[in-house]
Amino acid sequence: MADEKQPAISRTFRSFPPADYLFKVESVSVLLNTRIEKYESGSFEVGGYKWRLCLYPNGINKSEGKRHVSLYLELSDTENLPLGWEVTVNFKFFVFNHIHENYLTVQDADQKVRQFNVIKTRRGIAQFLSLDELKDPCNGYLMDDCCIFGAEVFVIKYSGKGECLSVIKDPSDGTFTWEIENFSKRNEGTIYSEIFTVKKVKWQLMLNPRGNQMAKNKSLSLFLELASYETLHERKLYAEFELSIKDQKSSNYIKASHVTLGSLTPLKIGVFLISSLSVIYMTNPTNSY
Repeated sequence: MADEKQPAISRTFRSFPPADYLFKVESVSVLLNTRIEKYESGSFEVGGYKWRLCLYPNGINKSEGKRHVSLYLELSDTENLPLGWEVTVNFKFFVFNHIHENYLTVQDADQKVRQFNVIKTRRGIAQFLSLDELKDPCNGYLMDDCCIFGAEVFVIKYSGKGECLSVIKDPSDGTFTWEIENFSKRNEGTIYSEIFTVKKVKWQLMLNPRGNQMAKNKSLSLFLELASYETLHERKLYAEFELSIKDQKSSNYIKASHVTLGSLTPLKIGVFLISSLSVIYMTNPTNSY
C-alpha cells in the first residue's frame, strides 16, 4: 500500500554513490511505452531486514504521481517478522547524472523517518522525478537510453545500550571518621583506613604521616581513594569531598585548604589534599591532634 499523503521533499546533489543498492534500467524509452505499471527490484539486506525497490515508470496510479517516475522502498519477507512488528527507517533515493557525474539525492525533508508495519509495508516518493525532466537529454539522467537508480536505507534500532547520570547531594552515609591510635609512634610510610561505603561505592583514606613525595618531612598528606574501582565497569565517578583533622581539645576541625572535584576512573583512582599542618606541629602532643 502506498502513501496517501506525500511529505515535503528535499533534493540535493552529491558525488558518491548510494551505500546500499543500485540498479540500472536499460531501454528506458521502451519501458515507458509498455503496460508495465511497476517493476520490483531484487532483494537487498540492510539493518537485518530484506528490502526491494518498486519503480513505477509512469507514476503510481494516483493523481500526484502522474507524469512522474515514482520510486518506493518496500519491506519484503514480512511473513517471518514477529507479531506487531514495526521498523523505523530513514531512506534516500538516487538517480545518476551522467553529465555532471553526480547523484541527485531525493529524500523526505528535515530527515523525517518513516514507520514500516503490517499495514504500511511500502513507503516512497510519488513525484520522484518528472518524466519531462527524465527525458530531457540536457539534464543528464538518460545516457544511451539507460538510467541508474539507487537507494540508501538507515534502520533506526535501539541497541539497549545506555547509561544514567545520577547526582547525589549530601548523602546520609557520606561522613567517615577515622581514629588513629598511637599516631606519634607510627613509623609506616603509608597508613590505610578501613574500607567504608558511600552509596554502594567503596572508599578508603590513605595517610602519609610524614608527607608524600611532594611534601616529604614537611606536612601530613591525606588522600581519598577508591577501594574497589572494578565495580565501576568503565564508568566515571565524580566526587566532591572535604578532608579535615580534629582538634580533640576544642572539638574544632582543621579542614583542608580547598574542596576538590575529581574524576575517578581505573586510570586515576585517587585524589589527594595535603594538610598545611607541619609534621612537627602534628606530632607535638600539646597541640591536641
